Amino acid sequence: MKNSRSAATHEQTPETFISDVRTLVTEAQKLLDASDSSEGAGNGEAGSALRERFEAAQERFAELYATAKKRVVAGGKYADETIRANPYQSVALAAGVGLLIGLLVGRRGK
Repeated sequence: MKNSRSAATHEQTPETFISDVRTLVTEAQKLLDASDSSEGAGNGEAGSALRERFEAAQERFAELYATAKKRVVAGGKYADETIRANPYQSVALAAGVGLLIGLLVGRRGK
């Protein structure tokens, strides 16, 4: 019950998600830097391997984010162009979908 309450009060938007990920990356980098300086010569290889894996994952995340952002923008532009080209059909389709959802929700309530 506690999780559902905290989920309702903490609204997760894409901006907050990205901010949380950036904070996590910053903290992970600080931990790696601290472990590199405190390890000494014996565990330097493990720390450098971990750093390499972390940097590779960070680069991959940046690529995935850029690709997803491009796709969302392209999808939005396509939807905008389609709606502007066919305004009456778009309104009719939206009204039909709204009516269908209303009927389904109304049935479920009975």
